[in-house]
Amino acid sequence: MIRIEQLSKSFGGIKKIPKIDALKNVSLELHDGEITGILGLNGAGKSTLMRLIYGLLEPTQGEIFVDNINVGKSPDVARKKLGVLPDDTGLYKRLTARENIRYYGELQGFSGEALEQKISQLIGWLGMETIAERKAEGFSLGERMKTALARSIVHKPQNILLDEPTNGLDVITTRAVRKLLHELKAEGRCVLFSSHLMHEVSGLCDRVIVIAGGEIVADGSVANIVAAGKGTNLEDAFVNLVQPPLTLAERN
Repeated sequence: MIRIEQLSKSFGGIKKIPKIDALKNVSLELHDGEITGILGLNGAGKSTLMRLIYGLLEPTQGEIFVDNINVGKSPDVARKKLGVLPDDTGLYKRLTARENIRYYGELQGFSGEALEQKISQLIGWLGMETIAERKAEGFSLGERMKTALARSIVHKPQNILLDEPTNGLDVITTRAVRKLLHELKAEGRCVLFSSHLMHEVSGLCDRVIVIAGGEIVADGSVANIVAAGKGTNLEDAFVNLVQPPLTLAERN
């Protein structure tokens, strides 16, 4: 479970640098056994929110709790409860896919047969058999994403943050990732992921959060979001929610 209380994040505001409010007084709770999708235009605050949750950024105000652990006060303890796929995979190019996954598992305190079994399970789930023993240098975007995804959950974290996890993946691998997310949900994990693919969010998410201008403008099931945005589908509703209607002067 992840709990966020009155979270704000600003950048700039020093000397001649203009102040930018990336997030404004955001409060929400993400539940175990639930997949939550976060939607927003580029610059809306999605990645900032994720970076604040896993402690890469410090909030201007507000608090974040991961399984009741205060991220601001105990960031290293909180991170052990998190699995994170950031927007930059950051693989070690001289290591194989298997070695990349193993190294991260060891950093999280796992070792021995239990770690090796988990690595093999993830390789099978994500269809990585042909790249498992290859060095990451020269991997395609999809191959990097699969390795980074496996690395992010090898330590069996309760809470999982995924920034566009199907970016660059082919159809077969995308289906494998979706299956994996359903497996994580069935195990009672708390999953938050961002995506620009409306059909993906519609098919996967129990809950959808729409962010615009650093604020939550809608929060609920796909049906709730469609109703709130007065659309016939999620894409239309999303556009209506994040793009205010034109004024009479703008129409003319």
